[in-house]
Amino acid sequence: MGYILIFGFVSAMLLIVKADATRVHGVLRGIDINQETGFDENYVVTWGQDHVLKSNQGKDVELSMDYYSGSGFESKNHYGSGFFQMRIKVVGNNSAGVVTAFYLTSKGDTQDEVDFEFLGNIEGKPITLQTNVYTQGRGNREQRFSLWFDPTIDFHTYGILWNPYHIVFYVDNIPIRVFKNNTRDGMSYPSKPMQVVSSLWNGENWATDGGKTKINWTYAPFKAHFQGFSESGCHVDEPRNVSESCGSSMYWWNTMRYRWLSVYEQKVYKNVREKYMNYDYCSDQARFSILPSECRYNQM
Repeated sequence: MGYILIFGFVSAMLLIVKADATRVHGVLRGIDINQETGFDENYVVTWGQDHVLKSNQGKDVELSMDYYSGSGFESKNHYGSGFFQMRIKVVGNNSAGVVTAFYLTSKGDTQDEVDFEFLGNIEGKPITLQTNVYTQGRGNREQRFSLWFDPTIDFHTYGILWNPYHIVFYVDNIPIRVFKNNTRDGMSYPSKPMQVVSSLWNGENWATDGGKTKINWTYAPFKAHFQGFSESGCHVDEPRNVSESCGSSMYWWNTMRYRWLSVYEQKVYKNVREKYMNYDYCSDQARFSILPSECRYNQM
């Protein structure tokens, strides 16, 4: 019994130390590709198997799309909370209508989902980053950004922090969006077990200029590159229910310091949204005669 208690105490202390090491000067650390595991340890290709290329001992994965097929992969595990990151180099050149995606999603028609979607464009025009949150199958919570860099030139790190307090979208460790858990006030919040998914697919019916600009297939195959296949999430063995333990402060991402953005994060968050956000569903009164109720709760 004494050994078990000591082991539990040491485990808790290791998790706390890891939390201290994860956020430096108020900023979450990114991915160190040299310390990453290979793709096959935590992920599996789900479609377009002949359009997926692994290299560098599985630490680099290329998804491609042509007229016949796109491609995608997903995590082997389901999660109930965590901090999920992926390094992505988005499709370049004339990529209008092509969507590069990194997201969390549950199974079924009433899915919970947390999306990063990169909407391709014709050469010379910027890629749009669209974020979205689904709860119980309902989305329509888009916020879009023109990034402060070209995501097609090099790898950048995109992250999703999901804990009992909020969901935070990160770009290169800079928070760009916060979706708060206000279930106590009757708002819905993603709570179903979710997998990590990445894909490259045909979104020409809506992705660029509202679907007016279609894919130019003469530029195919389109290619996106992914790195960062380690995991940092609470495993859920039963995909239908999130275990209460996934909200435990034993996991560093659930500790009090991740209940709010740090002072520094609040500052850069405000700056990014003022300068680079070009659409917010919470400001679209032409689309919503009555703005969604969660909008007033998600103001920082």
